Amino acid sequence: MKAWVLGDPGNLSLVDKPVPKPGNAEVLVRIDATAICATDLEVISHGPPAIVEGEPPFNKNFTPGHEYMGTIVELGPTVDEFVIGERVAVEIHAGCGRCERCRQGMYTSCLNYGRNYGEFNKGHRANGFTTDGGFAQYAVNHINTLVRVPAHLRDEVATLIVTAGTAMYGLDVLGGLVAGESLVVTGAGPIGLSAVAVGKALGAAPVILTDVVDSRLEVGTRVGADVVINASRENVVEAVQKLTSDFGANLVFECSGAPNAVNDAIHMLKRGGRVCLGAFSNKPSLVDIGHVVTNNIYMYGIRGEGQGAVRRAASLIAQKKLDPSPLHTHTFAFNQLPTALRYFREKLDGAIKVVIRPQEFKD
Repeated sequence: MKAWVLGDPGNLSLVDKPVPKPGNAEVLVRIDATAICATDLEVISHGPPAIVEGEPPFNKNFTPGHEYMGTIVELGPTVDEFVIGERVAVEIHAGCGRCERCRQGMYTSCLNYGRNYGEFNKGHRANGFTTDGGFAQYAVNHINTLVRVPAHLRDEVATLIVTAGTAMYGLDVLGGLVAGESLVVTGAGPIGLSAVAVGKALGAAPVILTDVVDSRLEVGTRVGADVVINASRENVVEAVQKLTSDFGANLVFECSGAPNAVNDAIHMLKRGGRVCLGAFSNKPSLVDIGHVVTNNIYMYGIRGEGQGAVRRAASLIAQKKLDPSPLHTHTFAFNQLPTALRYFREKLDGAIKVVIRPQEFKD
């Protein structure tokens, strides 16, 4: 099969690799579509959070990419939960299943992260981070990571089931969002826009979205935002306070990674409110801890799509209560991955979610 492998930082090469064989409780997936995520850019350029055999992922014959879907083409021993030919979206993480966090359903926080080799092999897998991922034509996945794709969903849009699952995890299980509560989403990237759509589907009201790009705010309106605020033209804290009768919002989902975003978030909240931190920040942030303490504010980070969140997101999509399709903007052939990465990184032509098709090539 053809696959992209990571050499030195920032250097991807298209090579031939053997088609992997599924083991016990695994299936072989023909990858039909893979979306690009901001974390892929981090992995390709800097390494973390990817780790291969205990070391940075460079020059390890490692294939990145973690947001993908495809068709089951082979079943491993004992697999009877799925059949050949089924379309599936793939969760990133298959935890070790033996540590405290995995047994709590928090497999994206597996305590044996990266321990999947040699004498340290405890069964953990995170495709595109600790094992080969979706910038390839085939991949092996544990059945626990598979979610059936709703029949009406195009392949490219099906890659967004996992993105929606991340938003779901931050809002329902970790955030405890209840219908009728107010939600602010800061940052209209793929996760932020997914949080808007999921929040709306779960009954949040109002759903407020902030960003600095008008075209992305327009997409936010299409997926469910009741109010959009351009942070380059308005003071977002004052705007949110005004929209909530000066009480503040119940929950803020921070997806921008801006240096001031966390401090702004806590000042958008009502007393006892919650902040979900869903973005990587390149620099440490200054936060008014006194405000957090005196107003009984809860802050929590999120990584990935734990506790079955992808299945819940897929259910909402199947019921047509959640439509992620406006987030998909561009599709490229497999050998055009460098161009696709550039479109995503530089936000060319309004790019939001950029997808490659591993079974398609162009001259």
